[in-house]
Amino acid sequence: MTASSEKRPPSPPGSDPEKSSVQEKEKVDVQVYNAGMDISGVDEQKLIRKIDLALIPWLSFLYLLSFLDRSSIGNAKLYNLEADLNMTDKQYLLTLTIFFFSYAVFEVPSNVFLKRLRPSVWLSLLMLFWGIMMTLQGIVHNYPQLLAMRFLLGLFEAGLFPGVSYYLSCWYKRSEFGLRAALFFSAATVSGAFGGLLAVAIAKMDGIGGKPAWAWIFIIEGLATVVAGAVSFWIIQDFPDTAKFLTEAERTVVIRRLQGDNQHSAAGENFRMHYILMSLKDWKTYIGMAIYCGCVMPLYAFSLFLPSIINQLGYTATPANLLTVPVYVFACIITCGVGFIADRLGAVGYIILICSKTPALSYFATYMATCGIYPVISNTITWMSNNVEGSYKRSVTLGMVIGFGNLNGAVSSNVYRARDKPWYPLGHGLVLMYIAIGLIASTAYVFLLKRENARRERGERDEVIENQPDTHDAKNEKNGRFETIEDAKRNKGDEWSGYRYTI
Repeated sequence: MTASSEKRPPSPPGSDPEKSSVQEKEKVDVQVYNAGMDISGVDEQKLIRKIDLALIPWLSFLYLLSFLDRSSIGNAKLYNLEADLNMTDKQYLLTLTIFFFSYAVFEVPSNVFLKRLRPSVWLSLLMLFWGIMMTLQGIVHNYPQLLAMRFLLGLFEAGLFPGVSYYLSCWYKRSEFGLRAALFFSAATVSGAFGGLLAVAIAKMDGIGGKPAWAWIFIIEGLATVVAGAVSFWIIQDFPDTAKFLTEAERTVVIRRLQGDNQHSAAGENFRMHYILMSLKDWKTYIGMAIYCGCVMPLYAFSLFLPSIINQLGYTATPANLLTVPVYVFACIITCGVGFIADRLGAVGYIILICSKTPALSYFATYMATCGIYPVISNTITWMSNNVEGSYKRSVTLGMVIGFGNLNGAVSSNVYRARDKPWYPLGHGLVLMYIAIGLIASTAYVFLLKRENARRERGERDEVIENQPDTHDAKNEKNGRFETIEDAKRNKGDEWSGYRYTI
C-alpha cells in the first residue's frame, strides 16, 4: 500500500490491518543495507545469542557497580558516618540530594557524546572517573568535602544508564529489547542485595589504617569500579556497524534486522540539529518524563533508605544491612518476571507501610513495594525507546526522560526525615503519590498512542511522495513532501506515516 490519501480497502479475513499496512509501505523504495553481502551462512538465532553474551553480562555488571556506588552511602550511614563527619540529618540529606542535580543535568549531553564517540571509550572513561570519586569519598574529613565528591560522582555516573539503554536499543529489535533491558536493570536489585552483604563484610575492617568502617566501604567499592572501568576499554563493544567481534556478514544481518523493524537509522545517521529539535517538540518525550519520574523517585527512596527503615524497626546496623538482602533478591526475581499486577502490588505495599505500626508487617510491605518499583523501570525505558525512531532523537529523548526522572531523586533524598522515624508517614505517602502519577501518565500515553496509530491507518498522516503519483493529494501537503519514502523515513523518523507505535 502506498502513502495514498484514498480510503484503504478492507484487509483479508484473519489479517492484522495495522501490520499489513506497515508491511505494504515497507515494500516500496526500501534500500537494503550492504546489498551485495551474502548472509546465507549466518544463523540468526546463534547470532543473537552471540550478541547477548558479548553485551549483557558485562554491561549488567557495570550497572551493578554504578547502583552500588551511588546507594552505598545508605549502608555507610549505619556505621557512624554522620557522627564522624559532624553532620546533621539535614546535611546528610543534602549529600544525597546534590548527587541527583549533576546526575540529571549531564544525562542528555552524555548520550549525544556517546553517539558521537565510541561506546568503549566514552563509557569506560565515565566509569574510571566515577570510581575515583567514589574512592575519594573514603578519605574526606568533613561535610563540604563529602558534598563535593557526591556532586562529582553524580556527574560521571550520569552517562551509564541512559547510555546503555540507548546503546542496547541500537542492537535489538523492539520486540527483543524489553527482556534485555530487564536483565540489565536487574543488576540494580542484585547490587542492593550484594551491597548489604558487602557492607557487613567491609565493616570488619573498622580501624585498619586509622579508617572507620564507612570509609572502607567507599574505598573498596570505588577501587573495584576503577579496575572495571580500566578493563572496559577492551570489553565494551561499539555499535553494530563497526563491532569487531562480528564478521561483516553478521554485522549486515544485525542492521538489516533493525531496518526491517522500522529502525531506519540503524545503518547510520549524520548529526543534524533537526533531530534534536524533533525530540524537544515531541509530546511523547514529556509524557514519558512524567511516567518515568513516577517510578524512579520511589526507586531511589527505597534504595537509599531501606537500611534506615529496617534499622528504625529495631535492628542494629549489621542485622539491618543483612535484612535488606532477601528484599533485593525478591526484587530481582520480580524484575525478570514482571506481570500485569506489579504496579498495583507496589501501591498496596506503600499503603501498608503508611498504615502499619508493626515491624514485621512493615518489613513484609517492603517486599510488596519492590513489585511496583523495580520491574517498571526497565519496562518504561523499553516502552519509551520502542516509540522513538532516529538514533539521535532516541538518544536525546531517553536522556531527557531519564534525566528528568533522576532529578526527582532529589525529592526522594529528602522525604525520609529523622524526625518522622520509625514509621516515616511523609516519605511513604509521597512515594505512593509518585506511583499514582506514573499510573495516570501511563494511561494517557496508551490512549494517545492508540489515537495516533488510528489516524495513520485512516491516512491522515500520509505524505506526498514525488515518485508515487497516487500520493499527490492536496490533503497530504501538510504532512510534508519528499522525493522517496526513504527520504520521508529519514527526515520524519517515528512521525513517518508508516510507523506504528508500540502500545
